[in-house]
Amino acid sequence: MTLAQKRFTNPKFDHSFLSSLQKQFPNVVPPATALLIFLVIWQLFAWTPGATLPGPIQVIQDTWILILYPFYDKGGTDKGLFWQIFASLQRVAISYTLAAIVGIALGVLIGVNKTMSKALDPLFQLLRTVPPLAWVPISLAALRQNEPAALFVIFITAIWPILINTAVGVTQIPQDYNNVAKVLQLSRKEYFLNILIPSALPYIFTGLRIAIGLAWLAIIAAEIVMSGIVGIGFFIWDAYQNNNVSEVILALVYIGVVGLILDKLMAGLQNWILPTEQK
Repeated sequence: MTLAQKRFTNPKFDHSFLSSLQKQFPNVVPPATALLIFLVIWQLFAWTPGATLPGPIQVIQDTWILILYPFYDKGGTDKGLFWQIFASLQRVAISYTLAAIVGIALGVLIGVNKTMSKALDPLFQLLRTVPPLAWVPISLAALRQNEPAALFVIFITAIWPILINTAVGVTQIPQDYNNVAKVLQLSRKEYFLNILIPSALPYIFTGLRIAIGLAWLAIIAAEIVMSGIVGIGFFIWDAYQNNNVSEVILALVYIGVVGLILDKLMAGLQNWILPTEQK
């Protein structure tokens, strides 16, 4: 037996190779293993008699054209998944930005004004519990068009965690900071830029991170019930109406991946902006 054969059959070599692989990819191996197990279980259930949902193999077989050609555009709503997701992300970007601006501004106002907080807090707590789908008929009745109605649904869903977390962050500013500001006789602008915003920033980012996930969920719900607009939500509804369950499952995978990327991007921005002691 050659030395190479001994190394190949040596269990210690195999064990050391796996150990080095785990050390090199500590954050990849566990989720990849869990994903593989999930796919295997899903496929086994799909093979059971009477199963109504396709397994991962069948999904790939049914949707391989959509997977290989995400950029096709035949006009109207007949577009590839890239353009469907891109249209949804555009709506999310517009409404989320507006929600962030309004939410932070109102949060600061409520946080520094106790009377305003007592007056508006019950109303905000009431409105924030309304599900995104419940806003759809109201927005359609008020705005009369699908596009602005979808933007409003995202805005009204995303604003609450930003507003509430900002207000909480402002109220949690240490009293010592406020005392120092009084001693130094800081102007309102200096107090806002040097004390209020830096102190409340961790809370603001918490609200922003929650809101980006809610905004992505809201646009899917809004597009499902708003026919005739390009977007991943309408794509899901159209596929369901045509009994293309595999296309629905593929779209759900894309939605989950995009949602994960959005959350990671916001977390990265938070780690980049916040000082080390506030992380």
